[in-house]
Amino acid sequence: MGTQPCSWLRRHNFSFLRTFMILLLSFVTIRINLCSPGIPYLLKSLSLEGNLVYDELNYAAQDFGNRYHFPPLAILHPKSVSDIAITVRHIWQLGPTSALTVAARGHGHSLQGQAQAHRGVVIDMESLRGPQMQVHGGEFPFVDVSGGALWINILQESLKYGLAPKSWTDYLHLTVGGTLSNAGISGQAFRHGPQISNVHQLEVVTGKGEVVNCSLNQNTELFHSVLGGLGQFGIITRARISLEPAPQMVKWIRVLYSEFSAFSSDQEHLISMEKTFDYIEGFVTINRTGLLNNWRSSFNPQDPVQASKFKSDERTLFCLELAKYFNTDKTDINQEIERLLSQLSYISSTLFISEVSYLDFLDRVHVSEIKLRSKDLWEVPHPWLNLLIPKSKIHIFAKEVFGNILTDTSNGPVLIYPVNKSKWDNRTSVVIPDEDIFYLVAFLSSAVPSSTGTDGLEHILTQNKRILDFCEKASLGAKQYLPHYTTQKEWQAHFGPRWEIIIKRKSAYDPLAILAPGQRIFQKAISFS
Repeated sequence: MGTQPCSWLRRHNFSFLRTFMILLLSFVTIRINLCSPGIPYLLKSLSLEGNLVYDELNYAAQDFGNRYHFPPLAILHPKSVSDIAITVRHIWQLGPTSALTVAARGHGHSLQGQAQAHRGVVIDMESLRGPQMQVHGGEFPFVDVSGGALWINILQESLKYGLAPKSWTDYLHLTVGGTLSNAGISGQAFRHGPQISNVHQLEVVTGKGEVVNCSLNQNTELFHSVLGGLGQFGIITRARISLEPAPQMVKWIRVLYSEFSAFSSDQEHLISMEKTFDYIEGFVTINRTGLLNNWRSSFNPQDPVQASKFKSDERTLFCLELAKYFNTDKTDINQEIERLLSQLSYISSTLFISEVSYLDFLDRVHVSEIKLRSKDLWEVPHPWLNLLIPKSKIHIFAKEVFGNILTDTSNGPVLIYPVNKSKWDNRTSVVIPDEDIFYLVAFLSSAVPSSTGTDGLEHILTQNKRILDFCEKASLGAKQYLPHYTTQKEWQAHFGPRWEIIIKRKSAYDPLAILAPGQRIFQKAISFS
């Protein structure tokens, strides 16, 4: 009898404790859920023209780099700019108690998960429907386009009016918002600058969900912030792009050099001339057997007999790739090309020329994509490394990288060509070397899945690290293009003296660090108070 009260008390204490713990855990769960990005009901109340989806999210956790895979909570398929603004504004209004972030995804061509938002919201920019693409002629022609429009579609539409954008990327199946958030560089950049130097006006959704029109004369700071801003200050939803009269045809030329000094000297000479080629790029070939034979399907040798005697085996060679645009009524194009080529020091037997339409020339990389897709070699890891090297250090860089680090057949194209700093606007957010001429050097590698050899991912990443380590050790003043870092300290070093400007712009346009978390520049600070 004496033990019954104790037994009863223990039983009821246990029941009380169990009830208390259940209530406590329920409260904690509710609290965590309210603060976490994993609750769809935080978004389901939004009134949208488009729709938010919460399943089949895998494609938003993938990109061209095929190395990082961070699934979002939801994907927004916007039909209007208002859908984007409402979604971002809602997340902004949730404040720091919500971990939700937002990433704008174009054609998914980022390399290290930059367009991913782990347990956040990915905006499918290609779903954006707005005013139709509008081409305007006149003395200063331009085109108004959606931020989710592909450059290939802009080219096809503007060509109907005999016009085309001035500056390109080598690959046209990318969105306007995506390339303008980086820079957009190709062989025309020496003359026209990158794509961000050819924009008149932008419509932007800031990290507060505000829709703002900006240009050189209106909301200028936001305009410059967003261009080359890596998505940190706003989502580009519309752009006004400068156009020029489009040529009909292209003389497409390749020549080879055995000495880097002659190759770089000729490139620098060509980009300094007023009347020169319209496109100038270069690439490196390492231990490529039968190189000229591989070109014969697309190019005709100027001297077939001499070309057949040329041996490229086991040598590092440098290819200068040139293009001259013209219309079919121009009769002296060949003489003009001969005049320009006569000033160069290439190996005479390696002159190869092709004549193609302007559209086919600009969309040339897509042909390679189709071939690679047919062999299941497109959706593989792409550990690309893109660098901007000052002209004064390019020979030091070339001697070490092409002489010691890259000694075997490369795992993809290695591009190298100079551009003029005067064609870049230093008010934008993009970071470039502080010299009048600098080189883009792009190691566009593809890794063979599960390979442990020289074509495997780990080998290529190790090679990339060796290149970066050398640049730092030799104090070359190199900057990454399409940069990727994992710590804010590294980003601070990347931006250098411009870091304070970046901080100020972030504070003004995305103070909660909602936008583009995949860049890993800023992390959203979560408050549980």
